[in-house]
Amino acid sequence: MEPFKNNISPELVRCIGGHIVRHLDGFNRRAFETDILAELETLELKQRAALIAKVMDQHLPDDLGQRFAVLRKMLHPMTEVAFDRGSDEHGIRGWGMMPLGMVVSGCGLNDYEASFALLKEMTRRATAEFDVRPFLDMGQDKALAIMAPWVTDDSVHVRRLVSEGTRPRLPWGLRLKKLVADPSPTLPLLEALKDDPEDYVRRSVANHLNDIAKDHPDLVAEIAVRWLKDADKNREKLVRHACRSLVKQGHSATLAAFGLNPPEIQVDGPLITTEKVEYGSALGFRIDLTSTGKAPQELVLDYLVHFKKANGSLAPKVFKWTKLTLAPGETVSLAREHTIKPITTRVYYGGTQAVSFRINGRDFGFSEFELVMADAED
Repeated sequence: MEPFKNNISPELVRCIGGHIVRHLDGFNRRAFETDILAELETLELKQRAALIAKVMDQHLPDDLGQRFAVLRKMLHPMTEVAFDRGSDEHGIRGWGMMPLGMVVSGCGLNDYEASFALLKEMTRRATAEFDVRPFLDMGQDKALAIMAPWVTDDSVHVRRLVSEGTRPRLPWGLRLKKLVADPSPTLPLLEALKDDPEDYVRRSVANHLNDIAKDHPDLVAEIAVRWLKDADKNREKLVRHACRSLVKQGHSATLAAFGLNPPEIQVDGPLITTEKVEYGSALGFRIDLTSTGKAPQELVLDYLVHFKKANGSLAPKVFKWTKLTLAPGETVSLAREHTIKPITTRVYYGGTQAVSFRINGRDFGFSEFELVMADAED
């Protein structure tokens, strides 16, 4: 697979240079491209976009109106396209919007109306979710007032921008500390978008709520209860995705919103079937569940692997397993394997680790196993 950073490529730099020279008299295309290409290959994706934006800033007119006019003329005439559609001789779109958006957010903070009008056009050709954030950070009320009417815009990309651009903890994006502390200003926007006809928008609403849940779990649980009332399948899917972290954490109010009550069960396990696990192989375990309730009960079963850290302590990681319904007195036996192999997000340490279960938010059991690292001392 080609490296992700190559979406911002030398070919894109030349394409951008070709469009600037069309619309800006006196533009030194050779100097523009040389300054960028000399450094581009050494940089990662976001750094590449920032470099292009920096050099563009040096070559574009100082006057904001003239600068924005050039950027607008560079935009591809085709809108409503997939994000990965490339820029070409007709205009810039897709990944090419990343450096162009950085130019707008870098110079336009003194003119919200002009900047948001241009960012709205840019987002039709990819996304401006990162570029609206400096405006929100500096003048939240002003920015939200401009964006609020966009919830009914004809463009799916513009509607999504309302939700995605205002996420409190958008990955890769500037953290919006005011909205982290108080998310209430964006709730009416999410309310307006929750039944959007496009899954692309609804998924953004779900991710926005998941952001909020990290700081205000009870608030998201309240929203879940309200939105699940008379919900169609699309809204139910949205709410489930929005509450995925809270469900994993066993947040009781959220579980109750989905009809998951404290479990009435007898648990036998975890029963470890591979007490010594070679690094790169699989941990095996099983569980026996017996219902002690007087009525059928819905159960969500997750398992936790308590991985050893560098300091010797254990840190649990929750993994989803299954959902089931137990009749009164019913017993079920379930088995599972969990492969312990190299991944980029975790460093493994040999020695004693453990497994436990989380059922409808309640934790059960704790059984240890040994992880053996190949050619390494524990």
